[in-house]
Amino acid sequence: MSKGYRLTASTGIHKGDREYQQDQIALVSHPRVPGCVLGIVADGMGGRSGGRKASDQVMMTAKQLFERYAPERDDAPSLLRQMVQEAHIVIKLTAISSEQEPHSTLAAFLINPAGDCHWVHAGDSRIYHFHAGKLVKRTMDHSYVQTLVEKGEITEEEANVHPQSNILMGCLGSDDDPPADVHFIPQLRPGDVLLACSDGVWHYFSPSELGSVLSSLSPREATEFLIEKARTRARGGGDNLSLVIVKFEPLDS
Repeated sequence: MSKGYRLTASTGIHKGDREYQQDQIALVSHPRVPGCVLGIVADGMGGRSGGRKASDQVMMTAKQLFERYAPERDDAPSLLRQMVQEAHIVIKLTAISSEQEPHSTLAAFLINPAGDCHWVHAGDSRIYHFHAGKLVKRTMDHSYVQTLVEKGEITEEEANVHPQSNILMGCLGSDDDPPADVHFIPQLRPGDVLLACSDGVWHYFSPSELGSVLSSLSPREATEFLIEKARTRARGGGDNLSLVIVKFEPLDS
C-alpha cells in the first residue's frame, strides 16, 4: 500500500420502507494480502426470496473469487468481469429451481496494495470516485432513463423523477448476458473517496451533495447521515438502502 494515506471505511444497510431487505453489501480485506480490499453492493430483485437469493449469490461468488485473487499475478479487470459472469450464471441456475425471477445489480471496486483501483458494475447500483469533495467519475447506469439522458432527451434531474426510472437495460440473472463495465484508477491519493451504493441511496442526492458529505464527515458519520437523509427525502416510499464508503486520508491527519 502506498505510504501516503491511511484507509478508513464504513458500510451501511437499511431496509427503508420495504417489507424486506434484498440489498447486500460487503467490504472484505484480502485473507493473504494486506492493503488489498474489495467493496461490493448488490441490489436484488424478484419477489421476497428471489431478490435476496440473487444478491446472496453475488456476494458468495465475489468473495470466493476474491479469496483466490493474487494481485502480483492476476488481472483485476478480468477477475471483476468473472464475478459478474459467474454470479449471473449461478443466479440463472437458482431461478430454474424457484418460482421467482431472481435478478441483481452488482457494483464492486477492488483496491490493490500498490494503491491502484479497478471497478465493475452491472445495473443501476453506482460507484462514485470523489477527490477533495469533487466528483471525478461515476458509473453510468444500465437503465432505460440513462439511455434517454445520453441521447439528450431528458436531464439527469428529470431522470431521477421519471416514471420508468426503475427499468434496467442490463443486470445479472436476466436472459441476456449482463454488461460488465470496468474502470481503472491508476493511483488513489489522500483526499480520494470511493462510494458504492444502491439506487435507494443515490436517488436522493446530487453528486455535489454526496461530495460535500463525504469530504466533511468520517465514513461512519457519512453512512449514518446519508441513510437518515435519504429516508427523510423518500417520505415513506423509500427502497432498500445500502452503501460502502472508503476514504483515503493523509497519514498526518
